[in-house]
Amino acid sequence: MFYEMVATLVSGFAGAGVVLLLNKISGGRLPKWAMPVGAGLAMIITTIANEYAWYERTRATLPEGMEVVQTVENKAMYRPWTYVKPFTERFIALDEASLRTHEARPAMRLVDVYFFGRWSAPEKMVMLTDCDAGKRAPLIDGVSFDADGEISGVDWFAPGEGDSLVTAICKLEV
Repeated sequence: MFYEMVATLVSGFAGAGVVLLLNKISGGRLPKWAMPVGAGLAMIITTIANEYAWYERTRATLPEGMEVVQTVENKAMYRPWTYVKPFTERFIALDEASLRTHEARPAMRLVDVYFFGRWSAPEKMVMLTDCDAGKRAPLIDGVSFDADGEISGVDWFAPGEGDSLVTAICKLEV
């Protein structure tokens, strides 16, 4: 975030410098308001470019074995350009190397899931998935397992056919 702010300020100075140079070349014919408008436009363009580049930049830094399974795009009235092309504001990544199963219940899978947001720190959640039933549940306090692989205290969520998270977890090789 700090680097994006510095980049925005630098682009503002660069935009003002370009208008200053154009004013010199034109012999001072540009109106006085052209320099702040040039600086402002450069800062807006830099901010928009940073919004659109965030997802690809963050995805490129993910370690080997992390698969993006879902993205959330954003459109906002105060960002009219997002109606032309929405930008990715959040995404969910799956750590394939963290896959764990139990011999007695191979269709039950535990895996680490990470939630990334544009202006927030990444959050990790352990997800339990029942591939036979097509349902999932976050592992939280109160969940217990016995020696036979039976589970108690789970609040299951059945997202329905085609859920990207359940599909991605169930297709992983054990």
